Amino acid sequence: MSVTSQPTATPETVARGAVESVLAVGARPARPSGLAASLTFWWRAMLKIKHVPEQLFDVTMFPVMFLLMFTYLFGGALAGSTGAYLQEVLPGILVMTVAMITMYTGLTLNRDIQKGVHDRFRSLPIWRPSTLVGPLLADGVRYTLASAVILGLGLVLGFRPEAGVGGVVAAIGLLLVFCFSLSWIWTALGIVMRSEQALMGVSMMVLFPLTFVSNVFVPPETLPSWLEAFVNVNPITLLVTAMRGLIHGHAVAGEIGTVLVVSAGLIVLFGPLTMLVYRRKA
Repeated sequence: MSVTSQPTATPETVARGAVESVLAVGARPARPSGLAASLTFWWRAMLKIKHVPEQLFDVTMFPVMFLLMFTYLFGGALAGSTGAYLQEVLPGILVMTVAMITMYTGLTLNRDIQKGVHDRFRSLPIWRPSTLVGPLLADGVRYTLASAVILGLGLVLGFRPEAGVGGVVAAIGLLLVFCFSLSWIWTALGIVMRSEQALMGVSMMVLFPLTFVSNVFVPPETLPSWLEAFVNVNPITLLVTAMRGLIHGHAVAGEIGTVLVVSAGLIVLFGPLTMLVYRRKA
């Protein structure tokens, strides 16, 4: 009488069977597109605003303070009346306020790196720049909100854009393009800096001279010659001049083109540089 022996299950066979039982048997999901991944990280940044709304104080309260303070402190002395000064200073306050908050892109990125969240993002099978592009796009919402607050208050105080709605929309669009390109600088620094405080210190050291030593508050021709030379080539001055032209109906194509060229140059320079330091970040 013959006896048939049953195969003995080895530990390796049991382990393999256990693994295969929990794995998906269907087709592997398609890799998300760069746009889809960027929009996902954009939505993540928007959810942060939803759950921590007080972080919007810098785009709501500060613009109100700046506009009221500078208009009523300097308006009578520099332009003869606050109403006349408001027509010129509001575009400048708009640029100064939005340029100041471009640093928060880098601050948020630096915070994610310090907490280890970004290490998880880097391991995902997604378009690598999406973790940077998404938050940059979300900051565009912050810039738009700050612009709306300033313009709304300005209209209440007596600001009247001579070019109408079209000129204002074009000016805001130019501002968003420039600030998006400026944000890439702080994104690169947010990766290499070792703390939020260090990044904020560097950004303030750069932004304060750029915004205050410009034509935001006074005409460049009233300044000493050596300072006027710096103000005339300051990118903030170029942007303020172009926006005043668009808002009040005397825009010059050369001024707008210069701002667009500067914005493209910042993206071309700091975009690849940001990705380089991002890949090398341990």
